[in-house]
Amino acid sequence: MSKIGLLAVTGVAAGAVVAGLALPAVGGVGVGLISATNEVNLAPEDLVEPPPAEVTVVQDVKGNEIARFYEQYREVVKLDQIAPIMKTAIVSIEDYRFYEHGPIDVEGTIRAFAKNLQAGGVAQGGSSITQQYVKQVLLNSADTDAERNKALEASYARKLKELRYAMAVEKKYPKDEILGKYLNIAYFGAGAYGVEAAAKRFFGVKAEALTLPQAATLAGAVQNPNATDPNLGKKQRERLLSRRNVVLDRMAELGKITTDEAAKAKATGLGYKGTKLPGGCESSKYPYFCIYVRNDILKNPDFGKTAADRLKLLNRGGLTVRTTIDPAMQAAADKAISKWVHSSDNPVASEALVQPGTGAIRAMAASRPYGQNAAKHEMAYNLIADAAHGGGIGFQAGSTFKTFTLLAALSKGMKINDGFTVGAGYRAPAYSTFKNCKGESIGDPNHTVTNDEGSPGWRTLQTGTWGSVNTFFMTLEQQVGLCDTVKIAKSLGIHRSDGNKLQEYETFTLGINEMDPVTVANAYAAIAARGKYCAPTAIAQITDRDGKTTTYRPKCRQALDPEVADAAADVLSGVFTKGTMRGVGGIGRDAAGKTGTTDSYATAWFAGFTPDLAGAVSIGDPRGSQNHKLTGVTIGGRYYGVVAGASIPGPIWKDTMLAALKNVSPTSFTPINAARFGGCGQSCQPAPPPSNDGGPDRNADVDGPGQGRNGPDRGGPDGDNGPGGDRGRSNGNGRSNGRG
Repeated sequence: MSKIGLLAVTGVAAGAVVAGLALPAVGGVGVGLISATNEVNLAPEDLVEPPPAEVTVVQDVKGNEIARFYEQYREVVKLDQIAPIMKTAIVSIEDYRFYEHGPIDVEGTIRAFAKNLQAGGVAQGGSSITQQYVKQVLLNSADTDAERNKALEASYARKLKELRYAMAVEKKYPKDEILGKYLNIAYFGAGAYGVEAAAKRFFGVKAEALTLPQAATLAGAVQNPNATDPNLGKKQRERLLSRRNVVLDRMAELGKITTDEAAKAKATGLGYKGTKLPGGCESSKYPYFCIYVRNDILKNPDFGKTAADRLKLLNRGGLTVRTTIDPAMQAAADKAISKWVHSSDNPVASEALVQPGTGAIRAMAASRPYGQNAAKHEMAYNLIADAAHGGGIGFQAGSTFKTFTLLAALSKGMKINDGFTVGAGYRAPAYSTFKNCKGESIGDPNHTVTNDEGSPGWRTLQTGTWGSVNTFFMTLEQQVGLCDTVKIAKSLGIHRSDGNKLQEYETFTLGINEMDPVTVANAYAAIAARGKYCAPTAIAQITDRDGKTTTYRPKCRQALDPEVADAAADVLSGVFTKGTMRGVGGIGRDAAGKTGTTDSYATAWFAGFTPDLAGAVSIGDPRGSQNHKLTGVTIGGRYYGVVAGASIPGPIWKDTMLAALKNVSPTSFTPINAARFGGCGQSCQPAPPPSNDGGPDRNADVDGPGQGRNGPDRGGPDGDNGPGGDRGRSNGNGRSNGRG
């Protein structure tokens, strides 16, 4: 091919400045001289080099990896962590004069321009490795489709801009460093960015262990990674194999390997293994906790001003996120749930464990696997958390909410033996009997809350709680005030799972609000911590790509008078020995808790705590708990006439705690301040009439064993409503007959 004009290149230090560039004649037509530097402004221009997107690794509390998040699967490595044969292969096929020329490969550029003029556009790049690195930086820096298209547009303006950047890059870095940067940013196909990820994805090895045929394969892949993506099918693998052999021939031609070495390597198969990329939550050992962590980062302003900033940090930041999940405690929860509820059952059991005094979430378990396959009974949302953390609407919490009314009563100075006589039914005397926190009268004189089979009589804070007597708690809430009860609950972090405002109806104490196990467990953890509320947390520390570590301290406040919390723990501990959990029994160390079962056995709960660990268990049918009640059901291979708080949730909690705390030395509750809360003060039991034989209060604890079958699931009836537990009828207007 004849040429007109003159190509004159003046080398300046590490980068060459083009004084004038004449293009070859094509088809006999002369192409004039592209002007000198001052006309095309071909001078070095600094390139902004944000670090390439890297994988964020999520770890458990012990440092074991549990998940990865990424936009591009990449692991950045140093040049000495890449096999020398890989460096030789990529230079041989992409830019064999890389160590000899400046930022512009003159020979390659002439060839490319000639090809482009024949094609009538930019058909061939002729780019040096430095120019290719620049292009990848621009592409990876793009946040929008428009920016990405601009980085890839077929125009001489874009090529000239890349040349300016390349000149600056070559002045800034030695050749080896440029080569390392290129190998870490290049896309190789099959979802692998950078040579380390590619080596693992293609061959299941690290980049430092690549062999000749493997290195030649990866070197060949970068030219057109989509066309040679071995993960896409047979044709693509055939193209990749052919491209590998081209690389081997080129290496032999350049004398980098012998012809025998090339022939031997070409005789091998492709060897693609398609090692599964470690992925997000669906492939995690702890998918529900993983979802919680992901949402925690994406919605927390601590990790970025905007949602886009936070997503970019998570998927591109190369973070190491140390979380709070404890593998042993998680295993305890998983085992306990699987013992009582099968993944194939329609009802779903969920459990959260929280550490008192820190709010650290130690476990999140469910009976169903996480995933998108409904036929396999997989769940596509976070069963254990609220909507803000990937969850759903939750389940009504039943009589676990009676604890907040108990706390309100103790806060107002009532003693544990203060009480009053209650009947078998309760009806608000007037609309003004109950006022919500807006001061609106919301009492319902037309609705009667009943104890069904319960006996009327004298009940105290102790016996009313142990038997979970609905009419007692309605009367108690009337005395202490609905709004004060709501405020106590809110101070302990109680909020609806769906994110809507709490329903402040007179039956609030019976648990008409839909909740999630994390929120309930965390509220009970605050009682265990003597009233110290700590926001639930899943992240302990984060180390960025540069090695800087940020530790996240618990966000705590004193929500309750410590002695009020102590008194509540004292009362709730009796639930195991004299109340609705006595058929299940305790765990051999200080523990307290409360059962809960909603109206017509729609859902069932147990929430409890020790000084060292709190937990909440729920069970309900995600198809709709009101239409698919827990009556006449087989769960975990056992038949239940009805499922109450002590039937399944209570035993799950007990089994979990026994295993989770196996290696934790027992801690005792702080004893109740007897002078302040012991006995009775405001409302002592009246003296019995003369006809009374002076025997004990026959109504103090009349609850017999419930109808849960198969041994340990026999709990006393919640709410003194007959067999099995707390009815909480909710029909959209806040009405409920709670079974505790």
